Amino acid sequence: MKGRAAVVTGGSRGIGRAVVERLCADGAEVVFGYRSDGRAAADVTAAVRAAGGRAHAVRVDLADPEGPEELMRTAEERLDGLDILVNNAALSHRPTTLAETGTDLFDAVLAVNTRAVFLTLRYAARRMRDGGRIVTVSSVNTARAARGIGAYAASKGAIEQLTAVAAQELGPRGITANTVSPGATDTDLLRSVNPAEALEAVAGITPLGRLGLPSDIAATVAFLTGPDGRWITGQNLRATGGLA
Repeated sequence: MKGRAAVVTGGSRGIGRAVVERLCADGAEVVFGYRSDGRAAADVTAAVRAAGGRAHAVRVDLADPEGPEELMRTAEERLDGLDILVNNAALSHRPTTLAETGTDLFDAVLAVNTRAVFLTLRYAARRMRDGGRIVTVSSVNTARAARGIGAYAASKGAIEQLTAVAAQELGPRGITANTVSPGATDTDLLRSVNPAEALEAVAGITPLGRLGLPSDIAATVAFLTGPDGRWITGQNLRATGGLA
């Protein structure tokens, strides 16, 4: 991965942080976006630097229609090119039935989870170097429907289709585009919207017997963005421990 220029959205915590650290460890130089937690972003850059890698944090609001392309332009200028895009940032919500879901909530979730992905994909389609790699992080919830997550599941289903279309359109340039759909992964985000007993139950029905770790998902992303993933495109890898 040496010499590869990567962008990761939502890179200051959880899965995003693990992806940034793994790509840097594999030799890529990474620009990652974060929304508000400057301390967490600084921790990531410091950890990468201590390990001999190169990562740069950019504060950006992906809910702003201008935010996604601003991040991409900044990254391309900083890195002098673009080879890898990992769309990881997501807005979740506490379980809310369809009957109780307000349009404000629905619009807010789709602005970050769907529109921002469309905008970064569009930028990559125009500017990514030939032979590039795109990975979109989705969710097991597009395969396992659950009550109360209508807005979130809809937003993730949409980006799976956008990524599949990107694989068809960008394939002639040697660019691969794939989705990674994590199962229940032990992050602050997961714990903020699920009670502990629900997470214990999910671990109990997962064949590998535990919640996923951010590093599990980062390893899958690293495979798809690295040289060994060159012949895989248009796929949805469900990194779920067997849950789906």
